Parts: sequence; C-alpha cells; structure tokens
Amino acid sequence: MPQGRTGAPGPQGPFAPGHVGVPAPAGADSGAGAEPRFREGAGWGKEPAAGVGPASHAEPAQRTGAEPLAQLTALLAHRSADPADPHCAAHLHCPPLAVAVAADLAVSALNPSQDSWDQAPAATALETLLLKELAHLVGYEPGTAAGVMTSGGTESNLMGLMLARDQVLGAATGRPVELTGLTNHPRAPRTPRILASASAHFSVQRAAALLGLGEDAVLPVPVDHHLRMDADALATALDACAHRGELPVAVVATAGTTDTGAVDPLRACAALAARHGAWLHVDAAYGGGALLSDRLAPLLDGLGLADSVSLDWHKLGWQPAAAGVFLVRKAETYASLARRAAYLNPADDEEAGYPSLLGLSLRTTRRADAFKIAVTLRTLGREGLGRLVDACHDLALAGAKAVRDHPRLDLYAEPVLTAFLFRYLPTHTDTGTNPDPDPDPSRTDAINAALRRRLLREGRAVVGRTELPGTGPGRVRLKLTLLNPHTTPAEVERLLHMVVAAGRAEEDAGL
Repeated sequence: MPQGRTGAPGPQGPFAPGHVGVPAPAGADSGAGAEPRFREGAGWGKEPAAGVGPASHAEPAQRTGAEPLAQLTALLAHRSADPADPHCAAHLHCPPLAVAVAADLAVSALNPSQDSWDQAPAATALETLLLKELAHLVGYEPGTAAGVMTSGGTESNLMGLMLARDQVLGAATGRPVELTGLTNHPRAPRTPRILASASAHFSVQRAAALLGLGEDAVLPVPVDHHLRMDADALATALDACAHRGELPVAVVATAGTTDTGAVDPLRACAALAARHGAWLHVDAAYGGGALLSDRLAPLLDGLGLADSVSLDWHKLGWQPAAAGVFLVRKAETYASLARRAAYLNPADDEEAGYPSLLGLSLRTTRRADAFKIAVTLRTLGREGLGRLVDACHDLALAGAKAVRDHPRLDLYAEPVLTAFLFRYLPTHTDTGTNPDPDPDPSRTDAINAALRRRLLREGRAVVGRTELPGTGPGRVRLKLTLLNPHTTPAEVERLLHMVVAAGRAEEDAGL
C-alpha cells in the first residue's frame, strides 16, 4: 500500500493547511455565498511576504537558501488541491507514492538527460529494460516492440497518430510523407480519416491538426450508454469511408475513457482496422492501470493487437507527473522518427555499443522518468500495485451504491474502473418532488454546475463536472474519480452528502 497519504485532509477540505478559501476566477458567481477573487489568507489578498515575488531585490547575504524555499513552498501548498484528500476526487490526479516521490527527487538531483548516452548511461539502460517489461505487460513481444517515456497521453497519442500517418499515407502515396509533406504528390492521397469514439480524448483532434490532417479528418463514432464505442457503428463508418473513396489512416480505441472508464471493444476494433488497412492506436492512458489487476486486466483483452499504445503511470500507477509511456508493436514502424545528430548520437558511437534513445522521442532533452516507475515496481511489484487498483475499484463500486441509495442523486452507469458519473436531482418547483423524467433539464444542469462551484468556492471539495455526448439540456453530470486507495467508503459517502447539501443550498438561493 502507499506509504501514507501525501497530505492529511484538514477540517476545511482538500486544500492545503491554512486554507480559508479557493481563489475564485474573475466573474465568479455572485449572490449568496459568493467570495471575492482572493480570500484573505497566508500570502493571498495581502502584501506578499518579504522577499517573495518578482519585485524582490533583497541582497543574497540577508537570506539563507532555505528561506525562499520555505516561503514559496508555503505559498504553493497554501493554494494547492491535495489529491490525497478524500474530498479531492475530480480528475485523474493521483496521490503519488512516497517511494516514487523519493525516486523522482533522486532523478532531479542527478539530472540525467535521455537525449544521448553520455548524459545518461545508466538511465538509458534502465528505460530500455523497463519498456521491454511494459511491452510484455500489454501483450507485445518485447524483442520486436519499441517505445519511449513521454509526458503523458497527449504526447503518446500524437506519436501514435504520427506513425499512423507516416505508415498508411506513406504506403498510399509511395512517398515518405514525413519528408515530403502531405501535398504535391504525383499520386494524390485519398482524403485521410481518423476514426475515434465520440468519447475519445480531445488530444486526438489536436494531434490531427498538428499533423496537417486537420481536426475535420477525425470522424466521431457513436457510443453506447456506457460511452463505449459501438463496433457496428465503427464498421459502418469504415465502410462509408471506402464508399466515399476516403483513406482510413487510423482507428483510435480508448481503454478507459476519462469520464466513465469505458473500454472500447479492442478485438473488434483491431479486426476492423486490419480489414481496412488502418493503424490501430489504443489510448490506454487511464485504463492501462487495469493491467496491474488480475480482476480488471481481462477488460483490456486484445490490447496486444494494437499497432501502438499509450499508458500513463501518473494515473492508475501513483507516480508523480509526468510518467507517460508510448509503445509500438513493431520496432520497424518507428523508422520515420529516426534522427541523427552528430553531437548526440553519431553513427560510429552506436556501432561501438553506445545506444541512443534520441530517435524514439519527439523531445530532445528528457528526464529519466522511467526511474521512478522502476523503483515502484521493484518495491511493490505488479501484485502490490494491483491491490491498489482493486481498492480504488472497490471504492468506486461502493460510491456508486451510495448514489443509487440516495433519493436526491442519480447514477449514470456502474463504474468500469474507478470513476463514475452522477447528478443531483433538484426538487421540481411545482410539485415539490423530483420526478422522472426531469421536467426542467436546463435547471437541473444549472444547479449541478453551480453546486460544484459552491464546493470549490467554499474550499470543501473538488468534484468533477462533464457533459454527456449529444445536444440539448440535461447532459451535465458530476464525476468522482477515485484514485486514493486509502480513502474509505464512509468518506466517499460524506462527500456525496456534501454534494446534496450544496445542491439544496443552490435551490434555496433561487436556482
């Protein structure tokens, strides 16, 4: 289990000790309970402490090295949300393990850079070995796979789609598009398409724009009630692409959507992508943590069929950010990223046995982020980490039951991993009840959005907020993402009661 919370919850909620209120944004809600932009507290709403801030010109002789660190750390902590607090449950924002924090500090002190062997000989070897282990974990053959540490799912998704572009469009045009670009080909490519579920991460569209394909190249595939990609809808969309003469460059499947943890049908996605000659990239930034759990690992059946995979160990891996991983099934598909810089990875050095990771990453200077993961695995092993995953899954199941059992709360769907969506059901103004169907979905949306801000404004809780796919009112949902295995079901239930109390307060205020 994690070696203690990184911060104990104080009486005022999930913000650091001394907190007396969250800084509200400009134009924050006015009326009952509204706060000024910065409430008074240590360092906020007052003159800065001596020596703090860009205007400080104190002579070095007047201060020790510890003083600025202590002062600025206090300011940072004073307005920080504590992911170890049971009332901080909005995002895929984990409380890091103490051993991983210590390992990260060691890396910061040694400061190896992964862009050349002579800057990071030990870290280069360690990352290479770790990635072989992770390739095996996802179902790849370690001897033929390849990968790199990344800043997270956004970078990993960009890399997966970049390689998809280079492989599929390159084959279609007979030209290395990473060199020649997307225009002026004697064999003009068909209109490229990327197919991803309507619940896929927004970084898919961003990657398409950065790669010169354009966000409109991304076709959203319908999802079911659990926000899982509909395999029949994907088949229909791919057939429609072929009928229109378009080129499916990639299918992006999600293993663990941000909102519900839904896992797309990976085997079906792999078969359909292969049938149409498309690259399959699986965004498992969240759901990849299920591979650590014997209970949940079967959800990712078929992951090893993907051409590339994203993993984030700073989610269900309890690492300090950043701890992203990008993997490809076949190392030769990495060819378009290969780069030679004489001052970093000269060919004769590599031939002499000094390997370089430069051609595996989009970045040059890069931290040794593999080290903290390796230390964590050596300390806890897959079994120990799996127990943490299972504890958070159990917590989500208990929280969902508490929602179902409360007359003023409405559960959207059962948890798949460690997150679930729900909403507060306001009293209908005419009848004094909360009937189904909702007679005023716009008011329900407004109250749920406002109660979340109330909890933030009062410094009591950090609860997530999202919207279901579709159009029109009635789609706003609250979200709990439970990543602290030390949190108890009773604490989650107390958080839900706080949501209800905030909802009633919003109704009393006139919403």
